Amino acid sequence: MQAILIASVLSVLTFFSGLSAATASELKVGDVAPTFELFNQFDERISLESEQGKWVVLYFYPKNDTPGCTTEACSFRDNINKLIAQKAVILGVSLDDRASHAAFAKKHNLPFSLLADENAEVAEKYGALLDLKFIKFAKRHSFIIDPQGKIAKIYRSVDPDNHVREVMADLKVLQSSAMK
Repeated sequence: MQAILIASVLSVLTFFSGLSAATASELKVGDVAPTFELFNQFDERISLESEQGKWVVLYFYPKNDTPGCTTEACSFRDNINKLIAQKAVILGVSLDDRASHAAFAKKHNLPFSLLADENAEVAEKYGALLDLKFIKFAKRHSFIIDPQGKIAKIYRSVDPDNHVREVMADLKVLQSSAMK
């Protein structure tokens, strides 16, 4: 019952996420990606700086173990070998705490870091925060960050069912362009 209620609230919030604050439009392709340092589900400190030199897929999602978020996370999981072959690091971010991330990652056997942005600071930097004053969620937004730490691609409208295929196709194009 709680999962259904959360899913219903997230559906309504997804509708309103298109009406987001100005920060969502401030970041552009080519901008230096905002730095961050957060803990993952293993209590390891992960920073964007520690991933320098790699392609980073930074994806924000509203809530652990909800239908769309599970679909998206499991899709990244199911394609992890292809993403690794593309030299990409996957980092999932939500406002859930580390314990919630640990349970979600274990339940679905997720082989990548889920970062706990409990204060919503990173989501806000990336224009991925939905703040309704009484409740906050990360919006379903994603970013591809190039090895130099610049934003190479921004996804503000994400379909959890197709997003990973889109990311892999875009990575291929971006990486081949970077080699020229």
